[in-house]
Amino acid sequence: MSQPQPPPNFKPALIIVDVQEDFCPPNGTLAVPNGRDIIPPINTLLTLPFPLKIATQDWHPADHISFASNHANKKPLEDTIEVVNPLDTSERYDTRLWPVHCVQGSPGAEFAEGLDVERVGRVVKKGQKSEVEMYNAAKEGFVTFVVEEGVRCVDQKGWEGVKEELGGKGVKVVGIEGDEVGWVRGLSV
Repeated sequence: MSQPQPPPNFKPALIIVDVQEDFCPPNGTLAVPNGRDIIPPINTLLTLPFPLKIATQDWHPADHISFASNHANKKPLEDTIEVVNPLDTSERYDTRLWPVHCVQGSPGAEFAEGLDVERVGRVVKKGQKSEVEMYNAAKEGFVTFVVEEGVRCVDQKGWEGVKEELGGKGVKVVGIEGDEVGWVRGLSV
């Protein structure tokens, strides 16, 4: 039986999302249990010949809309608020409120210790507008894989549901030893 082959015109990008001190124990204000465990697999992926390597970085102003402390009588991780798209006020959605995290220039906004940032080609600072909160990085037209060993969920009980939701949006969760990562290993630099 032959090995699965990459799709035609295979040009993968590695996108490392928000591997920052505030999302890691022991001191992160929104620490994900075992959050630092994803750093070695991500560093392994960074050694592979991805044509494009990007890291995103939450980079919030202190008055960011997602911080519960910026809303009277609201509790982080429990309460939600309605967000209105400033460019299209007919577009509205509810978002969960968070503790203050990844404030611009703070130690918590720095990349997590041990992440091999030198191998990243570009850093995208996001969440800089006080009145906007966005999460979705999967865009129509792109084949998108999430490497499971490089991910941790804020709500550990919710990971299975997150995987199901990603699958519904066309995102495939794969393993670091799976065929999809193997295709990247097979690329020439």
